[in-house]
Amino acid sequence: MEVEPCDGFSLVKLLLPDKKHQENEVIKAKQEADEEIYASHHHKSIGTTGFFKACFNGLNALSGVGLVSVPYALSKGGWLSLILLFIISVVTWYTGLLIRRCMDLNSSIKTYPDIAEHAFGYKGRMAVSILLHLELYLVATGFLISEGDNLHNLLPDMVVLEVAGLKIGGSKQSFVVIIALIILPSVWLDDLSIVSYISVSGVLASFIVIGSTAWAGAVDGVGFHRRGVLVSLAGLPTTVSLYTFCYCAHPVFPTLYTSMKHKHQFSQVLLLCFVISTIGYASMAVMGYLMFGSSVKSQVTLNLPIEKLSSRIAICTTLINPITKYALMITPIRAAFENGLPRRYNKGPIRLLIRTTLLISTVIVALVFPFFGYLMALVGAFLSAIASMLLPCICYLKIFGNNQGLGYEPVIIMGILLFGISVVVVGTYTSLAQIIQRL
Repeated sequence: MEVEPCDGFSLVKLLLPDKKHQENEVIKAKQEADEEIYASHHHKSIGTTGFFKACFNGLNALSGVGLVSVPYALSKGGWLSLILLFIISVVTWYTGLLIRRCMDLNSSIKTYPDIAEHAFGYKGRMAVSILLHLELYLVATGFLISEGDNLHNLLPDMVVLEVAGLKIGGSKQSFVVIIALIILPSVWLDDLSIVSYISVSGVLASFIVIGSTAWAGAVDGVGFHRRGVLVSLAGLPTTVSLYTFCYCAHPVFPTLYTSMKHKHQFSQVLLLCFVISTIGYASMAVMGYLMFGSSVKSQVTLNLPIEKLSSRIAICTTLINPITKYALMITPIRAAFENGLPRRYNKGPIRLLIRTTLLISTVIVALVFPFFGYLMALVGAFLSAIASMLLPCICYLKIFGNNQGLGYEPVIIMGILLFGISVVVVGTYTSLAQIIQRL
């Protein structure tokens, strides 16, 4: 008398077993449950990160180049679009909790692709891995565009090198190439521990940029006098896409969760991180929009008066952070290529070639599509919305199946799915149309 194994989603064929067989099955199920509890307890004892360090790591994951683009996002959608910022923050906070529930189900789940594999098998893992790698690739490309824009704004007439009458420097494209050459040695490194220590300054950098921008407005004469518009329906797709890009840290949450010493505190850590980061994003958006109105650029640092010390501090801080984070961003991508090579080819020169080629490819993309705002909007609408809204909900529904009951949660999840799909469809179409129009 056999019972087909059930993974939680397939139908189980019950063949009316006798009483003794039922008792044996109950004992076996209890033993398996005890083993899972022990494995889960053992898994939870591995982490060493305390509450405050976990909060710092979470804030560092949520902080990034999105901070300088939120004033532009607000200018596109108008004052009422701030409501969407808060809605997106709540939605992505909730989907972060769904990721934790998926991980609690099995102690072997430690990464985002692990969740996808548990839900959809190997094909799901591959699809999510490709999606996350593409997001990292485009964010790294955005770093180069941002560096070129800000350096050109800071040093518009600088000539770095002159060879046979040919001047190198002074244009955005030249600065992108120069920054790539500066970044190249860090891309070649196998041990990125030094770079990772520097890159965790992202939280401090965010506070410096916010403080310097506030100083420029309050003290350095820019002022907060622009009124702006209440709402602009035409710009809302771009606004929502950029807001979503600000909350694209979900691939990091599994690592943050497994690193924690007291994993029951993860919900509090996540809530605190989202509250602080949302306050930072909203403050930056309001300040930038009041300072420059509808003329605010895709990076608010490009509007700041460069003759003022506060503006230079903000711009330099914005420049340092991407340089330190670039190598970390492309590490998972180059590791995927290197690990896929046969062992006889996985040697030093081949690895250097792969890493250099990756860097050159991002430079080419940055030169061909030098539209920071539109590119980040595309990343937010297509990749971040899928990773931060759709995938957590889909994986959660697939893993837990019909065990969710008939309460309010399935309704909330379906609402998030509908909202996420609309962001992906409308935002992606709008971003692609804007990029094509600018070519």
